[in-house]
Amino acid sequence: MTIQLDGEMPVRDLVGRYPQTRPVFERHGIDYCCGGGKRLAEVAREHGLTLPALVDALNEALDAPAGKAEAAEKNWYTASLTALVQHIVEVHHGYLKTVLPRLRALLPVVLQAHQAEHGVVLRQVQDLFNALDSELSSHLMKEEQVLFPFIVASEAHRQKAAPQPSGPCGSVRYPIRQMEHEHDSAGQALARLREVTGGYALPADACPSFRAAYEELQRLEADLHQHIHLENNILFPRAIALEG
Repeated sequence: MTIQLDGEMPVRDLVGRYPQTRPVFERHGIDYCCGGGKRLAEVAREHGLTLPALVDALNEALDAPAGKAEAAEKNWYTASLTALVQHIVEVHHGYLKTVLPRLRALLPVVLQAHQAEHGVVLRQVQDLFNALDSELSSHLMKEEQVLFPFIVASEAHRQKAAPQPSGPCGSVRYPIRQMEHEHDSAGQALARLREVTGGYALPADACPSFRAAYEELQRLEADLHQHIHLENNILFPRAIALEG
């Protein structure tokens, strides 16, 4: 695939249109969801990379055959907002509703087994996860019960298939602003989890449960990055534009 990459291109636009570039940003710890408005030159500088090296890695990802998931992914810039909301709820909210209880049960077991040798780190992991878990559980409920139904109803109204919905707080912008604030908080928690675990480096005496917990946390991180990207960088701007 041949596209012109330059330092002025926003990260969110590249990831949104070419999902196969996501692993490049993940590998270098570059935030493409909450910080997706930054440009390639800026994120390269912040992460100690040269712009040509980052562009080369991105071009390599663009030239590689797309994986099954990437090939099947819709163009969310042109799909209906209703379809995008359904995708987010079924795929990303569904995943969180499975993984959060799993980690809720697993992390205390790991802490109890390894507190003598690794208690300092694992207690921080437990506290950070507990805060993230609580915030996400409330966040999903607000999206599913308030914001998402309003976006879907607004699109139906624009298509003359439903009456004008009553807006939350007068405009969709207000709940979106709150959701973005909570996304920032979740992003900070993920970054802190990666920091305190040394990039999820396992100690030599890690048991299978310890390994499973770190692997699950890394999957949670990757999924949340993609989840927040779809909302912050595609769904929310399109919903605001729909409202006019």
